[in-house]
Amino acid sequence: MTTEEKLKKYQDWLFKCSAYQMALNIIGIDKQTVAPEAGASYRDARSAFLAGELFSLETDPEIVALLKDLQEDPEVDAENKRAIQLYYKQALDTLCIPKEEFVAFKKLCDESFDAWILAKSKADYSLFAPYLKKVIESQKKLYGYRNSNLSIYNQMLDDFEPGMDEEKYDAFFAALKERLVPFIQKVTKVKQLREDFLTQSFPVEEQKKFMEGLLEYLHFDSSWGYQNESEHPFTSWTCENDCRTTTKYLENNVISAILSTVHEVGHAYYEHNINPKYDGMILSEGVSSGMHESQSRLCENYLGRTMAFWKYHYPKLQKYFPKQLGEVSLEEFYQAVNRSKPSFIRTEADELTYPLHVLIRYEIEKGLFNGSISTEGLDKTWNAKYKEYLGVDVPNDKVGILQDVHWSDGSFGYFPTYALGTAFAAQFMQAMRKDLDVDSLLEENHFDEIMNWLKEHIHTYGFRYEAPELMKMVTGEEFNVKYFLDYIEEKYTKLYQL
Repeated sequence: MTTEEKLKKYQDWLFKCSAYQMALNIIGIDKQTVAPEAGASYRDARSAFLAGELFSLETDPEIVALLKDLQEDPEVDAENKRAIQLYYKQALDTLCIPKEEFVAFKKLCDESFDAWILAKSKADYSLFAPYLKKVIESQKKLYGYRNSNLSIYNQMLDDFEPGMDEEKYDAFFAALKERLVPFIQKVTKVKQLREDFLTQSFPVEEQKKFMEGLLEYLHFDSSWGYQNESEHPFTSWTCENDCRTTTKYLENNVISAILSTVHEVGHAYYEHNINPKYDGMILSEGVSSGMHESQSRLCENYLGRTMAFWKYHYPKLQKYFPKQLGEVSLEEFYQAVNRSKPSFIRTEADELTYPLHVLIRYEIEKGLFNGSISTEGLDKTWNAKYKEYLGVDVPNDKVGILQDVHWSDGSFGYFPTYALGTAFAAQFMQAMRKDLDVDSLLEENHFDEIMNWLKEHIHTYGFRYEAPELMKMVTGEEFNVKYFLDYIEEKYTKLYQL
C-alpha cells in the first residue's frame, strides 16, 4: 500500500473507534445523570459488550501492524505521526489483556459505581468495600499483563500524567508540605473569618435561576455545551461541540454548585477549544489529567474566587437571596468564599488545605498497591489520616471515604493530578497576567477574552505536545511549584492579615 492508502485505512479505523467511544460516553453520562436505577444491570451488561467491541477494534493485529508501519513512515506528517505513536503505545498496553477479562472489568466498574451510589446514600462503606476490593484485584491483574518494568501504581500514575511516578510525586508533595503545613497552622491560630451566612437555607430553585446567568457570563453556550446534575460533578464529551457538564446543588451551601460549575466549565472549554481538525482522534484530548485539572482549577480558584469575579456576580446573587445575603458586604462574602478551615470534603475545600486532601488519597492509593493498606477497615484508615493531616474527626462514611467517585471505576493514580494541576495553573496565571488585565475582564463581563487566551496558548494544541513541553511553550520555563506556593502564601497572608 502507498502511504496515502495506509492513511485512508487508518482514518476509517479512527472513525469506527470514535463512533463506539461516542456511544459509550453518552451511555456513561446518562448512567450518572438521568438513567433509571432499576435498569442498571441491563445497561451495564450491554455497555461492557460495547466496550469489548471497541477493545477488539483497538487491538486488531492488522491495525496494530498498520500503526507500527505508519509511525516509521517518513511521508507521514508530524501531527498524524504524533497521534499514531500514541495509538500504538495504547494498543501495546491493551492488546496483552484477554478480551473477556477486559469486558468483565468494565462490567465490574459499572456494578461498582452502582454500589458506591447506594453505599454513599446510606453512609455505609461496608456496602462498597467488596466491590472496591474486586476493582483493585482486577486492576492489579490487568496491569500485570503489560510488559513493564514499572510498579503497577507507577504505571497508573504515568497513564494519567505521562512521565510522573511516585518518586516525582513524593518530591512534589514534600515541597507542598514543607511550606503549607506550618503556614496552615499559623492561619488556624488567628481570628477566623465569618462564614455562617454561607450555610443558611438557599432554596435550590433560586440557585438554579442564578446559575442561568452564571452560565451566560461564562459563555457556556447551549449550542456546544449542556449542564445537568449528578451525585459527583463531572465533565464528559463526544466532540468539540458536544461537551456535557454536571453540578450538584446543596441547599445549605450556596457556593458549592457555583464553584463546581466554574470548575467543570473549565474542563469543557479545554475540549471545546481544541483544534477541530483533531476531532475524533487521540489528539482531541487534553494533554494529561494534570493539564486538564489545571484548566478547571484555574477557572474555579484563580478566577472564580477572586474579588473581581464577585464584584460582578455578588449583587446578582444578593437579588436572589436578599434575606440571606442582604446585610452581608462584598468584602465579608469574598472573605467567606476564601476562608481556610480544615474540612471533610475535598471538592469543597479551600485552596490552602486542598492539597492535603489530595495527599491523603495519594498515600492511601500507594498503600493499596504496595500492600501496606487493605480495603478492610479502609474507612478507619481514611479517618485516621484526616485526623493526622487536617485535625478533623470524620463523622460518617458519606463525607469520608465515600465522597469521591473515582475508585469505583478503578481511576487510581488520578487524584495526585488535582494538586499538580492546581500548581500548573498558578504558573499559567503568571504568564496570562503579563498579557491581560484579568481582574478588569472578570469585573466587566469579558470572561470570553480570558478563555480566548487559554485557547490560543493551551487548549488548541490538545495532545499535540506533552505537558512539560507545553508548559515551557506557554510560560517560557519548566514547571516550578514555587509559583503556587508563593501565590497561596501571599493570598492568605493578606486575607488573614498575618
